[in-house]
Amino acid sequence: MAANTRTPSVARRRATRPELPARGIVSSHDRRRPSVRGSLGILQGGLLVALVVVGLGPILWLAKAAVTPTQETLRDPLGLFPTGVDWANLATAWTRAEIDHYFVNTLIVAVGAWFFQILVATTGGYVLSVLRPRYGNVIFGLVLATLFVPSVVLLVPLYLTILDLPIVHVSLLNTFWAVWLPMGASAFNVLLVKRFFDGLPREIFEAARVDGAGPFRLLWSIVLPMSKPILGVVSVFAVIAAWKDYLWPLLVLPDPAHQPLSVRLPAIAPYLELDVFLAALAISTVLPIALFLAFQRLFLSGAGLGGAVKG
Repeated sequence: MAANTRTPSVARRRATRPELPARGIVSSHDRRRPSVRGSLGILQGGLLVALVVVGLGPILWLAKAAVTPTQETLRDPLGLFPTGVDWANLATAWTRAEIDHYFVNTLIVAVGAWFFQILVATTGGYVLSVLRPRYGNVIFGLVLATLFVPSVVLLVPLYLTILDLPIVHVSLLNTFWAVWLPMGASAFNVLLVKRFFDGLPREIFEAARVDGAGPFRLLWSIVLPMSKPILGVVSVFAVIAAWKDYLWPLLVLPDPAHQPLSVRLPAIAPYLELDVFLAALAISTVLPIALFLAFQRLFLSGAGLGGAVKG
C-alpha cells in the first residue's frame, strides 16, 4: 500500500519537473537579448553567403564565361555580368569542337558504368545482407579489405588484364567494356548498399518466403522497391565518377573516336579560342548538375520504405 501511495506523488513530481534547456554555445537566456540575436543573424547570413559563393560561384562563373567573348573574359575575368553576350559560343563548341560526338561517348561510358555498378552493388549487397551465406563474413572482410588498396597500385595489373583477358584471351582495348567492367567492381557501393539492406525490416522477407517467394522474386519485388533512396545515391555516384574519370579512359581508349569529354577536352584546348573552350566545359557540366537536381530528393526522403508494410 505504501508503494502505491507514493507512486502518484512521484508521477506528479516528474510531470512538473521543468525541462532542461538545450546546451549550445549561446544559452537560451542570451538568445533573448536583441544584440545577441542580431549578431547571430549576421553570422549565419555571412556563413550562408560564403557557402553559396564557394559552392555555386565556380559554376555561375563558368556559365557566364561560356557566353562571354574572349576579350571581355581576359579584360575583366571576375565581372559579375557580361557587357556582351555571344550565344554562338555554344553552337561553335557543339559543332566545330565535335562536342556532340564526345558527349555521346561520355554518355555511353556513364550509362554502362552505372548499369554495372548498380548490378554489382545490389546483387552483392543482397547476398551479404539478406541471403547471408555461410561464409558471408569472410566475403565481407575481403570486400572491405579492397578499400585499403590504393587504386594507383592496380593500374598496371588491371591494364595487363584488359590487354589479354584471361580464359578467352581477347583484348578489350579501345572498347567501352574496358571502362565498364573495372568501374563495376566498386567495393564502396557494395558496402553502402549492404548497410542500407541491413536496416530493412526482416519480417517482410520472412513473410515473402512463407508466401513462396524465391531469392530472385524477393530481390525484384520486395528489396529493390524498398531501396529507391540508396539506388538513387549509388546512381549519382556512379554517373559522376564515370563522367569525370580521366586517367583510366585515357589508358584504355587511345583512339580519339572513342574517348569521352574528360579526355578530349584537355587535348583540344590548345586548338580552341578561350570562349569556345569555356562553352565546351559548360556543356560538359550540364548532365551531372541535372542528375543531381533530379535525385536530390531521394537523398533526403525515406519514401523507399513507404508502403512496404500494409496496415
